[in-house]
Amino acid sequence: MFEQKPAPIIGRLVVIGVGLIGASLASALKKRSACTSVIGVARRQATIDEAIKAGIIDAGALGLKDVAQELVKGDVVFIAVPTLSVESVLSECKEYLHPDVTITDGASVKGSVIAAAKQVYGEVPPQLIPGHPIAGSEKSGVGAANPGLYEDHRIILTPLQNAGASHLNLVDSMWKAVGGEVIHMPVDVHDDVLAMTSHLPHAIAFSLVDTLAHDADNENIFKYAAGGFRDFTRIASSDPVMWHDIMRANQSSVLNAIDLFAANLARLRSAVAEDDSEYLLGVFTRAKEARDQFTRLLTKQAFVPKMQSSNIEYIMQPGGQVKGSIRVPGDKSISHRSIMLGSLAEGVTEVEGFLEGEDALATLQAFRDMGVVIEGPVNGRVKIHGVGLHGLKKPAGPLYVGNSGTSMRLLAGILSGQPFDSVLTGDESLSKRPMNRVVNPLKAMGAQISAEGEKGLPPVVIKGGAPLKAMDYTLPMASAQVKSCVLLAGLYAAGETKVTEPAPTRGGGGWLSHFGFACCIKAR
Repeated sequence: MFEQKPAPIIGRLVVIGVGLIGASLASALKKRSACTSVIGVARRQATIDEAIKAGIIDAGALGLKDVAQELVKGDVVFIAVPTLSVESVLSECKEYLHPDVTITDGASVKGSVIAAAKQVYGEVPPQLIPGHPIAGSEKSGVGAANPGLYEDHRIILTPLQNAGASHLNLVDSMWKAVGGEVIHMPVDVHDDVLAMTSHLPHAIAFSLVDTLAHDADNENIFKYAAGGFRDFTRIASSDPVMWHDIMRANQSSVLNAIDLFAANLARLRSAVAEDDSEYLLGVFTRAKEARDQFTRLLTKQAFVPKMQSSNIEYIMQPGGQVKGSIRVPGDKSISHRSIMLGSLAEGVTEVEGFLEGEDALATLQAFRDMGVVIEGPVNGRVKIHGVGLHGLKKPAGPLYVGNSGTSMRLLAGILSGQPFDSVLTGDESLSKRPMNRVVNPLKAMGAQISAEGEKGLPPVVIKGGAPLKAMDYTLPMASAQVKSCVLLAGLYAAGETKVTEPAPTRGGGGWLSHFGFACCIKAR
């Protein structure tokens, strides 16, 4: 039976620079029948011959002018040359390409591509859609082509406002066809993010290997280096010319990243010299958790892996007596509050029976993001190095609490009394749950807090530095979350804050009192 092939996503693909990036895109599109044909443009005939022999391209040329006249609307020119060579390629594009032909690229620095386009065209032409596939390998050249290179990898496009809609849609569809996850991002944001997450690590790896190779006296350093050194410095095997160009093209952002890292490294050095155990533990704990969270984000995992459902058959037979010991899972409400109050307390708080569930871990991560050193959890044990009532630090970004309404509502009370601005966000489900039950009483205390719409949906935005005043609040309905939120805000308010509840609820004054905080709760 004849099997019909899917219709191509694009027409002809012209790859300028038939190396790892360009050849991998070409082979991926050909494998999926997503283009009508592939033409390679390279400086050397040997490269073209190798690519044709490997089945990566269908034809080749030593210059764009040799193939440009054949190109029409729906065809795509992909520029895959070193960053600082993009301008000369764009000069050829301006001279030979019709405006209907789509142009995109794979350069790691988008600001330099935009600058090159303006230098050549006087503006960024609508047919140019700057892009950057976040994928690669230490190998290079035609022989490194990998049709699966872009599967499940992010492809960042940085189109300008004047980008042609048809050109943008074509590039978008092209990358999705090879399995990429396409996202759009402003040019300056892209270059700053990549400077931190890609360019800085490469600079450190190159510098470390160069330092040990030429400045160290011990000839056995490389001979006996452990796996950690091998893994960390793996990226120093990347193409030197490419990275030379990237460092120069993204100079400003790279310098900012290096300066930030150097300052933190200097503080780490001081901590080692001064035997500052708590600072060292804080750095290493935060770094480990941040790295674990990065892995979870990449693999789209939750804090806690979901249980796999399956059918289990049990066969019961008479037997003897049952012996053993069990550990009852911890209480979620108490787990939340133990992290919060332990963080705000002075000194070290040790907790046993902590519930290692998704919601409680979201609270734990939020306080780590605000500078609290927290060890664990390991088998329900957590050690919290409290920073005091006024010791929390401004988080680097929004505090994400997943699906935990308890985290968001209680944190709103604490954050209302902080000197810094903050934003609380959650997942899609939590973003549909109203927060006015805590937003309204906090506003009555003087907090500058807001949420979206009449129902007060997340994100919850809090302006720091607002002076809070005490209040005597009567809960309209029994709610441990609202009660705790108001009491926690009361820790930062001038005067005595009282809460009256229509019926007793958990998670109130007993815990505050246990940590040395005075509180007043009345039940009607």
